[in-house]
Amino acid sequence: LVRVNERMRVNGQEISDDDFAAAFTAVRQTVDRLVEEKSLEQVPSFFEFLTATAFLHFARAGVQFAVLEVGMGGRLDATNVTEPRVAVITNIGLDHVEFLGTTHAAIAAEKAGVIRPGRPVISSCEHPEANDVIRRRCDELQAELLETSGFARVSNLSDRQGLYAFNLLLNGDCLSNLQAPLRGRFQVKNAVAAVTAAWRLAQEGFNITPHAIREGLRRAVWPGRLEEILDHPLVLLDGAHNPAAAREVADFIRDHLAGRRRRLVYASMRDKAIGEISEILFPLADEIYLTHPDLARAATPEEILAATRTRPPRVIIESDPARALEEACCASSPEDVVLVLGSLFLVGAVKKALAEGTLRLEEFANRSAASRPA
Repeated sequence: LVRVNERMRVNGQEISDDDFAAAFTAVRQTVDRLVEEKSLEQVPSFFEFLTATAFLHFARAGVQFAVLEVGMGGRLDATNVTEPRVAVITNIGLDHVEFLGTTHAAIAAEKAGVIRPGRPVISSCEHPEANDVIRRRCDELQAELLETSGFARVSNLSDRQGLYAFNLLLNGDCLSNLQAPLRGRFQVKNAVAAVTAAWRLAQEGFNITPHAIREGLRRAVWPGRLEEILDHPLVLLDGAHNPAAAREVADFIRDHLAGRRRRLVYASMRDKAIGEISEILFPLADEIYLTHPDLARAATPEEILAATRTRPPRVIIESDPARALEEACCASSPEDVVLVLGSLFLVGAVKKALAEGTLRLEEFANRSAASRPA
């Protein structure tokens, strides 16, 4: 979101600048040699460079397991040169349709490219057409498919202001008191998929204990996913850059933020489904601040308004994301909510401004503390 180092972690620690420079330089030297020898027809993409850098860093660190997230799709993704012990496919939405296809089935076919012969596949996908594609591919490759909707049973689900705890039954094994550390009911589904993958590896003899699974889940951190950066007023950051993600955030707002005045700081990339996303999110806000991260791909506030099918009642335009958030916080009382949504680039711009000190939210916290009764 802010620094490239965030993309590579070993035991929770970001790669250092020195280690990144060393690994990236080694990859670059190898690429230059292969291009010169004509073993490579062209220079790899930036993401391919980063993927190779991560592989080298993980190898040098001697990791036992590497958890890889595809950049886009799966079948043709740079991460898919590996031979995974287990593949995990989460719910499938319509995103990157210009590259992956315009239907759930087409996108599922790309996602199913990570499946390997005879290896387990954990799927939390809920779309019927996508599920059919994944099942057929598993049949073709004789891969073991564990669909969490039927294989994993959640019980004792408790909701603590959008953070969930639950028990999970997997083929007779009960993992109790699992705590999903990320807000939103949809994160329970993601947590179940992750826990099922770890459990399945343990069945193969890897030393992954129930305690390790429980602690690993509890300590999980995923910036920019309903991330709280201030409590009074409550300020939450989320990418919400496709309709499926926007619906999940909208459900969270209705479930946990009803009755509170809400301000939305919104930006989007030009290639996203702005019209559909705005129809989901804009009606849930009392005021909307449209802003514009400093990227060529970013839609201007005027372009966002042009794509919006129903014009919101009150719109403030502030091109600078940090200033837009400051204005929204200034207008908010301690019990109000400010939501920063629509793009991970917007989330990154806010987090960068916080890290650099050009955005300071302490004054709002101090003001809120002074206004609350002792």
